[in-house]
Amino acid sequence: MSTREIILDTETTGMDPAKGERIVEIGCIELINLVPTGRTFHKYLNPEKEISAEVVAVHGLDNERLKNEPLFVEIAGDLVDFIGDANIVAHNAFFDIKFINAELARCGYASYEPKQVVDTLMLARKRFPGAPASLDALCKRFGIDNSNRTLHGALLDAQLLADVYLELKGGKQAGLGLDESAVDEPADVNGAALQRSLRPARSFVPTADELEAHQAFIKKLTQPLWLKQQESEAAIKAIQQN
Repeated sequence: MSTREIILDTETTGMDPAKGERIVEIGCIELINLVPTGRTFHKYLNPEKEISAEVVAVHGLDNERLKNEPLFVEIAGDLVDFIGDANIVAHNAFFDIKFINAELARCGYASYEPKQVVDTLMLARKRFPGAPASLDALCKRFGIDNSNRTLHGALLDAQLLADVYLELKGGKQAGLGLDESAVDEPADVNGAALQRSLRPARSFVPTADELEAHQAFIKKLTQPLWLKQQESEAAIKAIQQN
């Protein structure tokens, strides 16, 4: 059975939506069974408020850059449709979901529940107790190239997180198991399940001719090792009986 998940990252005007801070960028990547499908959702947003120079230094997005971008309310429906009923995967997920839920509430949409959210920060801290668990630190640990991350960016960070998440779940061979129930049935190019044609099991019992040929071959051998072993065992047994 396929598992669909959405890697999500946001950039914002500040730390707390309860104080009026807003989202300025959303990046989402669709995963099926931990593998990116190529489907993404990426939007820059006009936050309808001034962005401080301190925050601009983090992600590089100022009011001049964002003044002609859509408002969140204009893309809310598309975002909800893209996520669907998939689990959301985010790093320090409480931060991102807090902002997403605040923006959705302004537009009359339902919030995402904690049970629908996977926090990779918590996964990393559980797997590597006491070790640095930032996105940059995890990229370094897993050998993931993050050299393009000179500034924070929602889609770039989501792409890096997709690689990190795969490693946190066991790496590229995480899905290689022997559980046949987890293997999808083969399908044709239209997605229809193919009917398997199974041949009867082959019999491995030797025929009389094969047994006769085997005995003739053995007689041609000069002191085969297994006969020596049998003679030694017989000699030892005879000594023990006497």
